Amino acid sequence: MSSILGADRADTQQHERELWKRLNRHRDQAAREELVKIYLPVARRMAGRYAGVVEPYDDLVQVASLGLLNAIDRYDLDRGTPFIGFAKPTIMGELKRYFRDKVWTIRVPRVLHDRMAAIETVTEELTEELSRPPTPAEIAARADLEVDQVLETLVAQENRRPLGIDAPVHGDDDEGPSTAEWLGDTDDRYELIEDRLALEAALPELDEREREVLHLRFVEDLPQSQIAERIGCSQMHVSRLLRATLERLRQASA
Repeated sequence: MSSILGADRADTQQHERELWKRLNRHRDQAAREELVKIYLPVARRMAGRYAGVVEPYDDLVQVASLGLLNAIDRYDLDRGTPFIGFAKPTIMGELKRYFRDKVWTIRVPRVLHDRMAAIETVTEELTEELSRPPTPAEIAARADLEVDQVLETLVAQENRRPLGIDAPVHGDDDEGPSTAEWLGDTDDRYELIEDRLALEAALPELDEREREVLHLRFVEDLPQSQIAERIGCSQMHVSRLLRATLERLRQASA
């Protein structure tokens, strides 16, 4: 079975090499169209990373597809670089230009804007030459910039468009609540503020034990378990005592 799969992969690779030869040497447009069909899923996957949050998926696929066409037209089979390694930076550069020119809502100083364009161009060139993403130091050397200037520009580039309030806040597992959900989350400390206001008005009506428990809870900010140890009773008893006392205070201040 593995030998059959290996043979199929070899046939596929050989077919692609023939297509590249036809395109590079004879500008065969039929070969170009077939190569577009083969690699279009790569462009779609890259567009899908940014779809939904800032722009519709179909619009981003069009932009990524334009980057794919540019990569196909510029690719030279004789250089020995795998096409995917050559194409991805070109597609990503096209997507970044689209965001910079059509989508980003935060304006940056002109000098920083021009630096972004220069760094994008240098990054694409170095990625093609090195067959890997360049380091900030390598970008700085090629662009005649300081490393700090490159880092500043990369940070600005990443933050030029604020996320919408409904955009998901991703964690390490790429999942999470929207910004609106965590901004609107209930803060339990508001209830403590209400309790303290009620306490100031009705404190003289409480007995000594009730006052001590409230002091430990709201002044010293001790948890119920430590209050129970301090006054010599169970945590459940402290919980009932707090609940009953606060209810009395709320009724007295209503």
